[in-house]
Amino acid sequence: MKKKCILLILLCFFVSNSKAEIVYIDINFILKNSNIGKSLNNYMDKIQNENFEKYKKIENKLIEKEKSLLAQQNILDNNEFQKRLKMLSSEIQKFRSDKKTSIEKLNNLRIKKTKEILSILNPILTDYVDKNSFSIVMPKKNIIVGKKNLDITSQIINLINENNIEIKF
Repeated sequence: MKKKCILLILLCFFVSNSKAEIVYIDINFILKNSNIGKSLNNYMDKIQNENFEKYKKIENKLIEKEKSLLAQQNILDNNEFQKRLKMLSSEIQKFRSDKKTSIEKLNNLRIKKTKEILSILNPILTDYVDKNSFSIVMPKKNIIVGKKNLDITSQIINLINENNIEIKF
């Protein structure tokens, strides 16, 4: 952390001597509020809701099976009960494994599509910086205090939205 602060102070010192302008951008805000970011979030929410419903139904069925098995515990032979209990346990383990795999796939898809959006954003941002002669663009999360007029987030969102960029899901 100390090294970052010293580097930032030195960077600001050298840039301030050369009359260069530093601006900042909020990437997370862009990913949430640009049209392409909103479409990704809507798509991911849709898949997440579908998975939730799917796994909720399976979970309810497993709970019913467990209740049924427990109700039959006194009626069934101990060996038969243990056999059915073992089968139910393996079904529960498979359910948990499938659910975990589904969540991991969803997270990997989100990461992959976010990287695609960032790769689309990079040339737009580079072109904007070149046209406006900015020296440095810093992420907003690394800025403690800054003038509002140095925040170029809304301009970049407008450029992305004007280009009507789409990603296939």
